[in-house]
Amino acid sequence: MNKRTIVSLVPIKLFFLPSYRFSSTSPSLQHVEQHLAATIPICIVFLQLCAQHSNLTKGKELHSWMLKKNFLGSPLSITSLINMYSKCNHIHYALNVFNTSRSLHNVYIYNAIIAGFIGNNCCKEGFDLYMHMRCQGIAPDKYTFPCVIKGCLEIVEVKKVHSLLFKFGLELDVFIGSALVSCYLKYGDVHLAHDMFDELPERDVVLWNSMINGYVQIGETDLALEVFKRMGEDGVALSNFTATGVLSALAMNKDLNNGMTIHGFLIKKGYDSIVAVSNSLIDLYGKCNLVRIATEIFEMVEEKDIFSWNSLISVHEQSGDHHGTMKLFGKMLASGIRPDLVTVTTVLPACSHLTALMHGKEIHRFMIVNGLGNNGSIKDFDDMYVNNSLMDLYTKCGSMRYARVVFEKMSDKDLASWNIMIMGYGMHGHGNEALLMFDHLCAAKLKPDEVTLVAVLSACSHAGLVHHGRQYLSQMEPEYGVVPTVEHYACVIDMLGRAGQLEDAYDLLLTMPIESNAIAWRGFLAACELHGNTYLAEVASQHILDLEPEHCGNYVLMSNVYGALGRYEEVSDVRLTMRDQNIKKQPGCSWIEVNNGVHVFFTGDRAHPEANIIYAILNTLIAPLCEHGYMAAA
Repeated sequence: MNKRTIVSLVPIKLFFLPSYRFSSTSPSLQHVEQHLAATIPICIVFLQLCAQHSNLTKGKELHSWMLKKNFLGSPLSITSLINMYSKCNHIHYALNVFNTSRSLHNVYIYNAIIAGFIGNNCCKEGFDLYMHMRCQGIAPDKYTFPCVIKGCLEIVEVKKVHSLLFKFGLELDVFIGSALVSCYLKYGDVHLAHDMFDELPERDVVLWNSMINGYVQIGETDLALEVFKRMGEDGVALSNFTATGVLSALAMNKDLNNGMTIHGFLIKKGYDSIVAVSNSLIDLYGKCNLVRIATEIFEMVEEKDIFSWNSLISVHEQSGDHHGTMKLFGKMLASGIRPDLVTVTTVLPACSHLTALMHGKEIHRFMIVNGLGNNGSIKDFDDMYVNNSLMDLYTKCGSMRYARVVFEKMSDKDLASWNIMIMGYGMHGHGNEALLMFDHLCAAKLKPDEVTLVAVLSACSHAGLVHHGRQYLSQMEPEYGVVPTVEHYACVIDMLGRAGQLEDAYDLLLTMPIESNAIAWRGFLAACELHGNTYLAEVASQHILDLEPEHCGNYVLMSNVYGALGRYEEVSDVRLTMRDQNIKKQPGCSWIEVNNGVHVFFTGDRAHPEANIIYAILNTLIAPLCEHGYMAAA
């Protein structure tokens, strides 16, 4: 009988540790010392468990204990500590361990720190460490290159690493080959990826998956499906990563028929019970606008992970169900799942649409406290996409001061950042601030686009800056290289209409170099209603009916025009026309944020559980107004 070593007994001893779990009730290090011989292999096993469960607290305790016991003189200990801190997303701790163990540095320690940086999306730092390793005369091995290839920021670097493989005799290694295929496809070099794939004598499922997922990532979904078909023809058994890659391709193509076929195949093979596959199915049906089926799949997942919740939350947000998005986010928090950056960047737009300022502030606070968006704790919180989402939230909720604070703290601003601020100032009537922000944009040597000029013209419209608006329209093409579109003309027409210059607005509608649309005419019609010009209102109405005869807004505006002038016969005629043509006015919808909830109301809605109390209070407010001559609008 083979003699058992302390390492072989580790799993058995771990199993018999009293109440061993990675939670707040986990055994202390005193328990470890009581039940296990104090050896480096035992500590390494525990560090691996800490890494697996991302338990930073226990990992730090064990690190301190190992330091006390003088167990940090082994390269294995250093490698395990680096791996643990990297997996816990605290790469700066891993770097401290690396820097304080220079005398022990070998290829395994370098592999661990390089993999840690790459895994925490710090590719430049990871690649720099690889170059430092080479300068130190430490030769890379077959475990170094897959991470290094993934960390290459330019295809030139990928090719240099590829050429180096021949020196080490690793040019046909299947794992390195898979990394090269993925990287070449990431940079769009399909030819090199195919050459690499065809040259490898051994093609395992990982290599096939690299081809499929690589094509998906660059949007070549049809080629991804071709590779999947070829994989089946070669008799290669698929894995759950194959399934997720194919489902992603079908989701991007919104290919429901093939998606349902693959779904049936996955059920037959038993892959549908894998959480990652279920998440991909949720995404597929969500992209195909089948929210109900996506929800049913989600409910069938026994152990929902963060990706399950993110998938379904994204499905609801993409379908325009902002209220449902917020409800799901609440359920996710109640289930004990901690949101990540993907979650908050999906929920923030829902807060923007619902103008749920308090919810948005709570999410912002959560992000700051938990370090979301801080690039693996290397840099301060400064994710451009997240900051733009936060600014969009604050501007739509009218909190321009908070939006400006976020904007000023951004180290890198893209054009969208400036556009959001300009649009926000304009939306809330701060026309001069919007134009000043536009001047700063130009001073920063950024070139404005169509969206920027729409925001500027809209700001002029809301603030009544007619002269500036006309000037910007005339300067768009010669000064900024942006050809005016119907949206830009619609803004100027709206601006003239608001200012009461209806004749000028009408002339612009007739003389603009591109064909006007219903939106421009509807804005003009609204201005005619505002200023009581029945003749031009009827002209505008006829144009709109020719362009969009089934749009209810046209009839409502004309009804309001006639009603304001006391021409109730015409009001009845408009409403009769709507009834005859089966045109129905969409019910008005509003929402209000109270305490921790967003309450949604439709016109005449009595679905709210406290509807009777709400309407009773509303009537007590309206009654005094009516006594003073208030009349509800049509």
